[in-house]
Amino acid sequence: MKRIRSVPMELRDVLRSIRMKAKYALVLGFLVALVIIGKENKIISKVSDKLYLKQLPQNLFEMNSTDSNVDYTENGSLTSLSKLDSAFLKIRSQLVNITLQFGGSNPFLEHPKTPRRQILLMATTRTGSSFVGEFFNQHENIFYLFEPLWHVERAVSFEPTGANAVGSAIVYRDVLQQLLLCDLHIMENFISPAPENHLTRFMFRRRSSKVLCEDPVCTPIVKKAFEKYHCKTRRCGPLNITLAVEACLNKQHMTVKAVRIRQLEFLRTLVEDPRLDLKIIQLVRDPRAVLASRMVAFSAKYESWKKWALEGAAPIPEDEVQKLKGNCESIRMSAQLGLSQPEWLRGHYMLIRYEDIARFPLQKAKEMYRFAGITITPQVVEWINKNTQASQDSNGIYSTQKNSSEQFEKWRFSIPFKLAQVVQDVCKPAMNLFGYKLASNLETLTNRSISLLEERVNFWVT
Repeated sequence: MKRIRSVPMELRDVLRSIRMKAKYALVLGFLVALVIIGKENKIISKVSDKLYLKQLPQNLFEMNSTDSNVDYTENGSLTSLSKLDSAFLKIRSQLVNITLQFGGSNPFLEHPKTPRRQILLMATTRTGSSFVGEFFNQHENIFYLFEPLWHVERAVSFEPTGANAVGSAIVYRDVLQQLLLCDLHIMENFISPAPENHLTRFMFRRRSSKVLCEDPVCTPIVKKAFEKYHCKTRRCGPLNITLAVEACLNKQHMTVKAVRIRQLEFLRTLVEDPRLDLKIIQLVRDPRAVLASRMVAFSAKYESWKKWALEGAAPIPEDEVQKLKGNCESIRMSAQLGLSQPEWLRGHYMLIRYEDIARFPLQKAKEMYRFAGITITPQVVEWINKNTQASQDSNGIYSTQKNSSEQFEKWRFSIPFKLAQVVQDVCKPAMNLFGYKLASNLETLTNRSISLLEERVNFWVT
């Protein structure tokens, strides 16, 4: 505290010196500024460290530590901090006056921070959303979550239609809202088995979220601990959800990929939440391609479809056809709402086709980043260039490595024409909206020289 009392005397001496030797005034002023800032920073650093420890049990230690008997020193109390604040304010005021007197700027004005953005990649299964999600996962300052609502779907049972569909949409929305605010502890209500002491080995596809497999979230491994969803590139201990929260808060932006949110209108609460700056990117794909991909990835579910198309067996169950129609209609209605640009959604919605991303990955990535108000980084560009020109051997059904310009129409040679016709019949309104052309016969379907994609330049951003 003696240092603090001596500072005003130093300032008076400096001022007298400045009056005597005006030509050295600016140099001396800056020297004094550096000395005081240096002293102030050291004191603030020491006090703030102790204050942080005083506050920390409410956030980290109390939630995750087995030892609650933490000893805090008197120097870290709010009383001592108040006295220091009073002295600092006097010193700061004098320093600012001196600096401004000699033409300088206020050294304590904070530079404006980059706004925090939240991005929702809204899609359905087998639309290429895992691949597109990597465009954001590779950004070093984005906290990316891969399908966290998977846990909600398994913990809460809802029928796909009627009032239950509305109920599920509300639950998904409310959980998503907390996640976008970095409240990952909300997941502890849905992860099964339930986490213990905020630790879990069952976070779905943890390895698909890069930040969850990096320091400081990647903790030392626990011997003989079974990890159902583990990291791919390095061995980590069970996921510490509290550390994940801290990592989320330390990243500038956040992206969530979700295939379980279909109704755009239910997201209005999130768009209008003043704590968020939500950007919604709705990803769509030709529904014929989606069906062809699902028949490979979920083969058992579509056994009756294949038998009917290839063997002339019993027709496809009507409820399955109606389910397909319902999926197409929910996607179409959300897109129509977004493209109609209601005031609450203006500037917060972007519609993009997977086929356009597959053909022009870097261009479309830059458009998505521009829409989100985030600067694309060299690491993202490098990943896109490397992973959109992969060999055919790397194109597994869950792979995010693709020779994208060649792969996006591969479905045309795998889907039976009878099934393509079914999709065209029930999904025609959506296909017309998104610019997917109908195939009138097998020859048209399998002829690569005939495009089934209408060009829609600058149609997709609102």
